[in-house]
Amino acid sequence: MHYRSINDMNDAIVRNLHRLPPDIDLVVGIPRSGMLAANLFCLITNIAMTDLDSLLEGRIYSSGTSSKRRSALDRGLPDMRRILVLDDSIRSGKAMRAARERLEAAGLGGRVMMGAVFGIQSKHVETDFIFEVVPDPRVFQWNLMHHVILKKSCVDIDGVLCVDPTREENDDGPAYAKFLAEAFRLHAPTQRIGTLVTSRLEKYRGPTEAWLARHEIEYDKLVMLDLPSKAERQRLKAHGSFKAEVYRKSDAHLFIESEFGQAETIARVSGKPVFCVDTQQMISPDALSVAALRQELRNLPSRLRQANSAGSKIKTLARSVLGEAGYLRLKNIVKSGTTK
Repeated sequence: MHYRSINDMNDAIVRNLHRLPPDIDLVVGIPRSGMLAANLFCLITNIAMTDLDSLLEGRIYSSGTSSKRRSALDRGLPDMRRILVLDDSIRSGKAMRAARERLEAAGLGGRVMMGAVFGIQSKHVETDFIFEVVPDPRVFQWNLMHHVILKKSCVDIDGVLCVDPTREENDDGPAYAKFLAEAFRLHAPTQRIGTLVTSRLEKYRGPTEAWLARHEIEYDKLVMLDLPSKAERQRLKAHGSFKAEVYRKSDAHLFIESEFGQAETIARVSGKPVFCVDTQQMISPDALSVAALRQELRNLPSRLRQANSAGSKIKTLARSVLGEAGYLRLKNIVKSGTTK
């Protein structure tokens, strides 16, 4: 499973600025997720930004009153030399084609370049630039809860779809019943979920199903822990192992879990990837596999990834966390360029 975070998007933009023409005066985001890419690009480069509909109406976003203003930020649309239309990713090219057709119909086609931060291949007929190749299967931090992979996923409830109960609310009694009825929703998935897997007790199925229905969360199965009480659940320490076994026996490709420790357990026991909501990380079942080391490297800020002095803190950290064997494998990955 290939995963990219917002941090990764920012890094990909910075790494590829040198490939772009220097005369870009305006970046246009393709709603919705393309707006995230466009905003990062414009904040880094300090150039003007707008969205596709606003551009076609002749409107450019205000850039505020920063002391670092450039005269180019005050240019009107007729003075824009080159326009970059940017999306977060491209697969079929449908959104790019639609955007290009609208721009050409408005007479702006001659000044427009099309780009995507992530693509499934290095070149695409609909774009002039792909910043980074991320092949399928892939998910992004900003679209995970809207991705078709949810249909082939196991998803936790508390900490993912709603907040975790507080210690006071988690009394296995009246306070917990109130929590189940009124829990604040966190994520709002727009795809049907394959299997909801929760450590909530089976006796709470009724209020759990009512809450899910009220928040219009669609799913195929709801698997709950069949134990008599919270005390018994705590005695057996059944949280992560229970979820892991359900995931292992299923045909799901991904588990979405809130708590990091449980996410690690689920990945290790199931032998399949787990996304941790609390840390926004994709966790591999084999901590020393190439995929896991590559993801660990991606989780580091770019300035640390680029550190190469013999006494650098990153080398010390890598050795202490991964051990010498893991560190050498990580070093070989970086050296061979397979993290790109």
